[in-house]
Amino acid sequence: MKLYHKFFLYQNKWIHPYIRVALGVMTALTYLASILLIVGLVYEHGFTISAAEAHQLQRLYHGVWIVFLVDISLHILLEYKDTRQTFSMLTWILTFLLYLTLVPVVFHRPEVEGAVQAVWDFLNGKAYHLVLLLVLSFLNLSYGLVRLLGRRTNPSLILAVSFFIIILIGTGLLMLPRSTVAGISWVDSLFISTSAVCVTGLTSVDVASTFTTTGFVIIILLIQIGGLGVMTLTSFFAMFFMGNTSLYNQLVVRDMVSSNSLNSLLSTLVYILGFTLVIEGIGTFAIWSDIHGTMGMDVHEELAFSAFHSISAFCNAGFSTLPGNLGNPLLMKGHNPFYIYISLLIILGGIGFPILVNFKDIILYHIRRFWRFLHTWEWDGRRFYHLYNLNTRIVLIVTFLLLAVGTAGIAFFEWNASFAGMSVADKWTQAFFNAACPRTAGFSSVDLAGLGVQTLLLYLILMWIGGGSQSTAGGIKVNAFAVVVLNLVAVLRGTERVEVFGRELSHDSIRRSNATVVMSFGVLFVSVFIISILEPGLSLLAITFECVSAISTVGSSLNATPLLGSDSKLLVALLMFVGRVGLITLMLGIIKQKKHTKYQYPSGQIIIN
Repeated sequence: MKLYHKFFLYQNKWIHPYIRVALGVMTALTYLASILLIVGLVYEHGFTISAAEAHQLQRLYHGVWIVFLVDISLHILLEYKDTRQTFSMLTWILTFLLYLTLVPVVFHRPEVEGAVQAVWDFLNGKAYHLVLLLVLSFLNLSYGLVRLLGRRTNPSLILAVSFFIIILIGTGLLMLPRSTVAGISWVDSLFISTSAVCVTGLTSVDVASTFTTTGFVIIILLIQIGGLGVMTLTSFFAMFFMGNTSLYNQLVVRDMVSSNSLNSLLSTLVYILGFTLVIEGIGTFAIWSDIHGTMGMDVHEELAFSAFHSISAFCNAGFSTLPGNLGNPLLMKGHNPFYIYISLLIILGGIGFPILVNFKDIILYHIRRFWRFLHTWEWDGRRFYHLYNLNTRIVLIVTFLLLAVGTAGIAFFEWNASFAGMSVADKWTQAFFNAACPRTAGFSSVDLAGLGVQTLLLYLILMWIGGGSQSTAGGIKVNAFAVVVLNLVAVLRGTERVEVFGRELSHDSIRRSNATVVMSFGVLFVSVFIISILEPGLSLLAITFECVSAISTVGSSLNATPLLGSDSKLLVALLMFVGRVGLITLMLGIIKQKKHTKYQYPSGQIIIN
């Protein structure tokens, strides 16, 4: 080896550790700058600021801009080979857009009016800088959060903590002066933030009269983040924009979103976000087409109303901007399509993203089959028997049965009670709507406190069961309920295996389903017991209804939530958090897992019956 080759090799081995340390420090500064940027934007738009404060914020934004430029430049200059492998195409595009912000620094503003001057003004504008820096900040923080998974941290604990952090951030945002009309206590702010992030819909204050437009924007953002799941969003941003991540990261995220393989992980995340945006967009247009010109709003207000309720319905949140929720007189007459659209959005959001992905596969299969027929004029007569997977079949059948029984039961018990005075079409529409809402949506078109005891019992069982797994809904989930029922049938028939649709259910599915049901009953009993002590003036039915609604993230209420004291509100908020994160998930994050052993104890029999 030549002498200068040895010199460069020695120099590289000597300098490289210092380079890694410098880049690590720069990465930490970038995380701090990302947080400061978000805090600055919140302060600027949440408070009424003076000219001096505005100037200080502008200096903060300028400092964040410098940090991002230096960080990206150092990574490209000092570790270009690794950076080229890590950065995705979209990251390079964002890097190019960031470097374009140097154009106004290097070149003076053109004196001649035209396209060049307009481009210069755009690149020098505050909006361009802030939007770009905000996108880079979110991507940077998302990537940092996903990297935590690579440190063998318990993924269940990370999921729970991420929800908790978003709830705290939402609490602070809702307490900003511009978010409310006349202020709000920290307990109520925490309660509303928890209800929004956990897509519940229970409210301790009158939402319509308490929050401003800024407050509603914050609430709907919290609903969207909570509905999709914090880790789903951060994993998507990190993997889609920041390129490759570790194998362990991908394995954890794959289990979170129920992807079939690592190869389909990114496509599954894209499908989840794509289905959400498309369905919510279609729902917005459908709602707008029904309310247009009937509610005394201009077009912009109608579109905002439609988008808010479409997102709230698909995410099964149950929040509304109208006084009296969806029982407002402006909607109760002549708007049956509106209630049907809301019900369909609730159902689509509640069946689960894996079922929506399965629907996509089925539609593409039939499209390819038809396209092949157009090319060959020979119809493929072969039948594909497993288009609908086992999970899809069970969820669809149980969902249909619950909706049918709920609609018929509510119509029967409330036909001449709460629905008295309505037309036949209105009664059936309201029965269907009120059967869909307990599937953890929480909207209300009639006063639930005026419903009969039998209807409330139907509500309780529908709320407790909830929607599908990996969905925006809560409850023990129809998957677990179906498995428990099938296991019960197998026990009564004396069979050792639980079989359905030509498939044998795994032992792990049965164990987890039974554990979910037992834990749900246990948490509900403890919660009802404690609140009955704290709130002796409330009836047992009202307390039970609120607790089931909270842990199932439904949001339906017998008007008892605003009457609760601060301690009871905090307990109900905890129930909403537990219900959204999931009992099993939360326990897996808290309880230390026992290592698998290769030995097995002798079996023993416990006398049952």
